Formats: sequence, structure tokens, C-alpha cells
Amino acid sequence: MQSLLSVLLEEALPRVLTITLLIGAGVGLANLAVEYGLVTVIARVGRYLTEPANLPPEVGTAILTNTVSVTAGYGMLAEFREDGFLDDRATLIAVVINTFFGFLQHIFTYYGPVLVPILGLQVGLMYVGARAGISLAISLVGLLAGSVLLRGSEYDRSVVEPETPDADVRTHREKVRTAGESTLERLRSIVPRLTIVYSLVFVALARSERILDGVAAVGIDDPGVLLEPVAGLLGLPSAAVPVILVSLVDPTTGAITVAPLIGDVLTPDEAVITLLVGGLVSLTIGTVKRSIPFQFGIWGAEFGTKVIVVNVCLKAAFILVAIGVFFLA
Repeated sequence: MQSLLSVLLEEALPRVLTITLLIGAGVGLANLAVEYGLVTVIARVGRYLTEPANLPPEVGTAILTNTVSVTAGYGMLAEFREDGFLDDRATLIAVVINTFFGFLQHIFTYYGPVLVPILGLQVGLMYVGARAGISLAISLVGLLAGSVLLRGSEYDRSVVEPETPDADVRTHREKVRTAGESTLERLRSIVPRLTIVYSLVFVALARSERILDGVAAVGIDDPGVLLEPVAGLLGLPSAAVPVILVSLVDPTTGAITVAPLIGDVLTPDEAVITLLVGGLVSLTIGTVKRSIPFQFGIWGAEFGTKVIVVNVCLKAAFILVAIGVFFLA
């Protein structure tokens, strides 16, 4: 078992530093965009995403940023919310719309170069297509929700406009300094929460064997027995159960495990269903390991909980829909 200090230094600290840098980059870019008036320029493109949802065009900047960095995109939304430009309802809807654009980044960084070669072209494209459809459906729900729930909403755009006289005579150095000061102020409110929550989560995960001992104490020595009824209900062979269990911990390892079974043991459709079920089950671990520390760090516990609940419920619902489509196909 790792010592408490090694867990904090080797696992929690690197993650906190990485996310802090990304959030700082996102918030810093947002502040620079405000200081130089670039928000208005970029918003001309983003408005095609935000107008149907009754969101201000400036939010489109954050949404488009997700295609480059999800963390930076969230950081920009957090900046808008902290400044009072967006209320909680508008922020939640913007977060939901973000989903597909965050997925686009992962196509080029994970799904395309990693999963497709592992699964093979046919199953790889089927699975990536399913995940893309799930993400797109969630974003469309966000657009629909905004069109109904944000109808008639008004936004104070003075928040995203630099507070300068009509003739902005500030030097570039002054604009950068102002943006930097705003960024540091925002990081001071985020980083302490981020550090505390990530530390608690990684310490808890390092002691996870105690949880398994507790499960065994109530008579469940093999967690796979809990998944066998699910596999049977979907018509999956017993060989799918270990894949689902592995996916619970690591989706990539799940894909590596299922790949040799395709063709002989699992049909392409069954392989995709198995991975989707694994993804559904892994929402629990993913929420504890990634979502809670990240969302709590950015938004705080109260609003972060709302974001997590909305995200998890929508993902679970549309993963179930995708499983149903493949099962009935």
C-alpha cells in the first residue's frame, strides 16, 4: 500500500498542477480576449451555436474552445459565471452544449489514434460513431433546453467588455497585466478547492482494497456475478463480463481485452454493446476519480454537484439508448 505522502506527491500533485495550468490558460485566454475585444470577433462564429439556445454569443467562444481543450473551455465558462455574466441555469445549459465539442477533441487525441487501431476499422468506427452520436444527442438536448428555459433571458455584456474609456489608449503591456491579474485572482479561488478535493479522492482510491474487502465480507467474492444478469439480458456471452469489469477501471484496457474476441466470440455489434455497457458501468469510477475533483475544483461543491448530476444522467440515458439501438438492430 502506498504511503499517504507518496499518493499526494506522485498522483494528486501532478494532476492538480496539470489542471491548474490548463485552467489558467483557459481563463487567461478569456481575459485577454476581453481586454483586446476578441470575444466579440470570435462570438460572431459562436453565435450560430448559442442563438438557438438563447445564450449570449460570447459563450460560443468557450464552447469552441472545447475542441482544443475541455479544461480551458470550462475555465472560460467559470469565468463568465463568477463575473455574473451567466447565471446557474445558463451555465448548466452551456455545459451540456459543450459535450459534443469536447468529444471532437478526443477523436483526434484518443479515439482515432488509440481505440480504432486496437478494435479494428469496422468495430472501431462503429464504437466511435456510437460515442459521437451520444455526445451529439446530449448537446442537442442542451440546445433544446436553452430554447425553452432561457427564452427572454438578458445578459449584462459590460462584464465581457474592458472597462476603459471610449478611446482605449492602454498599451499592450497594460492590457496583458490586467488580464494576468484577473487570471491570478480567479486561480486563487479555484486552486485550493482543486487541491483539497483531488487529494481526498486519490487517498480514497489508494485505500480502495478496503472497499473490496467490505464487498467480500457480505459474500460477494467475484464482482462479475453482479454483471452476469446484465450480460444475459442483452444476449451477450459470458466472455463479455470480464471485458465490462476491466472497462470499469480502464476503458483502453477494456478495448484491448475485447479485441481478440471479435469475430470468434463476439459479433461486431456485441463487441460495441459490451464496450458501451462497460462505459455505462465505468461512470461510477469516472465520477469519483475525475468528475468530482474537476467539477468541484472549478465550480465549488454546490454547483459542481449539479453539473455532475446533469452530465452523468444525460450520459447514462443516451448510452442506454445506444445500447438499445445496437441490441435491436
